[in-house]
Amino acid sequence: MAENFFDKFRLLTEKEDYQTVNTNIENGVVFRGTNLWVLIFAIFVASLGLNVNSTAVIIGAMLISPLMGPIMGIGFGMGINDISLLRKAIYNFLVATGVALATSTIFFLLSPISDAHSEILARTSPNIYDVLIAFFGGLAGILATSSRHKGNVIPGVAIATALMPPLCTAGYGLATLQLSFFFGAFYLFIINTVFIALATFIFVRLLHFPLKDLHSVQSEKRARRIVWVIVLLTLLPSIYFGFDIVQQSKFTKNANHFINNEAHFTNDYLLNKKIDAKNKSISLVFGGKEILPAEIQQLKLRLKNYQLDSSALEVKQGFAYLADNKNNESNEQFNQLTNALGMKEKQLNLVQLKFDSILNQQKLSVQIYSELKIQYPQLKRAIIEPSITINDSLMQTNTYLVLLNMSAGLPKAEKNKLEKWLKVRLNQANLKLIFQ
Repeated sequence: MAENFFDKFRLLTEKEDYQTVNTNIENGVVFRGTNLWVLIFAIFVASLGLNVNSTAVIIGAMLISPLMGPIMGIGFGMGINDISLLRKAIYNFLVATGVALATSTIFFLLSPISDAHSEILARTSPNIYDVLIAFFGGLAGILATSSRHKGNVIPGVAIATALMPPLCTAGYGLATLQLSFFFGAFYLFIINTVFIALATFIFVRLLHFPLKDLHSVQSEKRARRIVWVIVLLTLLPSIYFGFDIVQQSKFTKNANHFINNEAHFTNDYLLNKKIDAKNKSISLVFGGKEILPAEIQQLKLRLKNYQLDSSALEVKQGFAYLADNKNNESNEQFNQLTNALGMKEKQLNLVQLKFDSILNQQKLSVQIYSELKIQYPQLKRAIIEPSITINDSLMQTNTYLVLLNMSAGLPKAEKNKLEKWLKVRLNQANLKLIFQ
């Protein structure tokens, strides 16, 4: 039973013929004619997608991009010790990268839209998670290429590993002279390249494809050392950035907990908050009465309860803050705070109206009970309140419920008279009178 179960994971029985795999890899490596033009068009499509912030367009560009070819060729060439294929793959990879960068740079130089939308910003901060995506995507890619059951894996790998958008973002960085965008995006492209190639190299060795003789043990050792040095040099910065992202996420979570649980002052309400996880700072803008320095200090002392000891907390006093800084604050921010204050006032007014309505109802009920007690001394208790009647079809009708507990009963005529009096007194035509 166990043997049959583990047989499901065996790959050698589905392995494609070596010559077929080798031919497919070599054909995908070459960038000339059709492949080169398809790459240029794909770069234009991806750049347009980034420019208008369209995820669907970017995904379409990744599907038509032929960039996976030379990258898998690099990994395959290293895996079977084919120096000729490796050189060809590296050369075509460099050509493709250069053409892609030039195309995207030209596009963004000519484009009238220069804003960095979310799709661009998402490609400027690579980390260890991008390494894992590239590595497992590369494993899926070479597995599909080496298997007779290819399915639709390659398009999925092209989308997951996202080779096109980083190159286009790097071009955007060059065109707008924002070098931080260029280096961040190009580093993401290098991560994808290195770890797709590494996954291909590892899987080729696992599948025991025939190796070409390098005629020198030293040459093979040197090639392996070069591979692992490149992998480590690519991996280490991503680990640092990944750790930094985890820390920033933790800071943001703790800061939100702190604000929700502690940032409350009597007769004040929070108008705006800004959490800067990178610089470990929290800025709060309150509206209402003036917050005393002692109260702010007490709030800062509670930061340590949320692992925010080293963070900077700034409390700003709403409109007073804006008045003191009107030269530095935009009209838009002032309007936002005005609108927020207006919304808070409306909410408070609604709450006050509901409270007043309940209070008035209580006073009315007490008054009606006093009047009834004078007319009917046998009255012991009463419930007098608005209610809702619900029928079988779930129709709701507003009504008034009056329940009277009397020590002695009343004649029917007196009950009818009392009901009419209550309808007039309460100004409620729909009234339900119950005697106990």
